[in-house]
Amino acid sequence: MATPKPARTPAAGGRPGGKSRDKGTRGGRPEPQPVPASGRRPGNGQRAAAGTPGAANSGAANSGAANSGARAGNGQQRAQQRGRGSPAARQGGKQAPAARGVAAARGAADLPPEGSRIAPAWFQWTTWVLSLAGLGVSTYLTIAHFTSSSILACSDKGLVNCAAVTTSAESMVFGIFPVAVLGLAFYVFMAAATSPWAWRITWTPLRLIRAGSVGVGMVFVLYLIYTELFTLNAICLWCTSVHVITFLLFALIVFSLAA
Repeated sequence: MATPKPARTPAAGGRPGGKSRDKGTRGGRPEPQPVPASGRRPGNGQRAAAGTPGAANSGAANSGAANSGARAGNGQQRAQQRGRGSPAARQGGKQAPAARGVAAARGAADLPPEGSRIAPAWFQWTTWVLSLAGLGVSTYLTIAHFTSSSILACSDKGLVNCAAVTTSAESMVFGIFPVAVLGLAFYVFMAAATSPWAWRITWTPLRLIRAGSVGVGMVFVLYLIYTELFTLNAICLWCTSVHVITFLLFALIVFSLAA
């Protein structure tokens, strides 16, 4: 009877079946050994894990709040970009400067040139009506001078004596030009220069000529008043009306020039 063969005990560190292998090698090469936990440097995640659970939870909450804030900011930016990029917004942005430019151009076209100002409508019509009144009285005095002083509806006795004034030697300038004719020529020019259409002309020479003419006319009026009071000792009511009209025109035109 055959005796059983004794089982072979595997060598230390070897494998069953008679093949042995070094513990620290694999196919002749050293096998990497695990690094102990104590020798590793903890990273960010390990530090957070090593801390308290509350700190980890607060960090997660903070990161969630930051993400929600970033999403809200991105949403607002997208809404603003959509608003700026919409056709209505682009069209409104383009039309606003254009409308302002057109309004400025229209305002500049309506403004008078620099250094000039158009008189108001009431002023224009007032000066024109006065000039027309002076033109009418001067025409009447001119007709009376060349026809007869008897057509003047005025007293011929006392201080108020129109005939004594209109037929005197002082009624002729240098013995050549009748005062009534000079007054007529003056008011023909003033009726044209003080018309509303003439006031709308901002040509500086016209303004100066108008003011200079009424200034010369006022000087001549003062001479005539002096002659009536101190030379002839008589007053002509028709002449006095012309004097008053000339004074009013002088005051208005000089005031407008100064303004």
